[in-house]
Amino acid sequence: MVRQIVIVEDEPDIRDNYMDMLTQQGYQVTACQNRIAAEQLFSQSLPDLVILDIGLDNEIEAGFDLCRQLRQQSETLAIIFLTARDNDFDTISGLRLGADDYLTKDISLPHLSARIAALFRRMDILKQPVQENDQALVTGDLSINLERLELHWKTILVELSLTEFWMIYSLARHPGHVRSRDQLMQDASTVVDDSTITSHIKRIRKKFMAIDSDFNCIETIYGAGYRWRCH
Repeated sequence: MVRQIVIVEDEPDIRDNYMDMLTQQGYQVTACQNRIAAEQLFSQSLPDLVILDIGLDNEIEAGFDLCRQLRQQSETLAIIFLTARDNDFDTISGLRLGADDYLTKDISLPHLSARIAALFRRMDILKQPVQENDQALVTGDLSINLERLELHWKTILVELSLTEFWMIYSLARHPGHVRSRDQLMQDASTVVDDSTITSHIKRIRKKFMAIDSDFNCIETIYGAGYRWRCH
């Protein structure tokens, strides 16, 4: 199966450069130069990966708007920001909106290719059939499959980003124990500020409560972190 990638980039030379590189690697690549064209394309179907710039034409936040819309359409679509904006505020904003990665345009093409391949490997894992010997963590109504990176609450699949998945795993494998924000970042292989961790936890709680309105297993320990506490 040929992977489909959409690049949303308004600078023709940069767009063509990325398209040539990815096409040579066997991907099917489509490009859009602005938000409106991208919205029209995504309303018809979604690709396997979207690579977004933030500023598009005269819209300085267009990429953020697209990311927000895409996450509403799909929790599992791979999204990468690829932009010249390298400040912490934009990086945190992009990750909060649910992007899988945030890269700046000074990244080398081989490095970009490696990051894309890593995302696709994760997607392949998620699509693998369940095996009897899959590693699993079960605690109460929570079931975590480590081989497939899937999490179920009361037998219902909870759609989580990779970062959210590892945060829950970090908490659930130490029930009753407080996990600091630094520990959660280490287990999720991410480096963000405290407010972003808070945003991730709020997003996770919302997803569980959409399945179970009585969900209250993630306890905030002010000044210390969070813990998984279910009875």
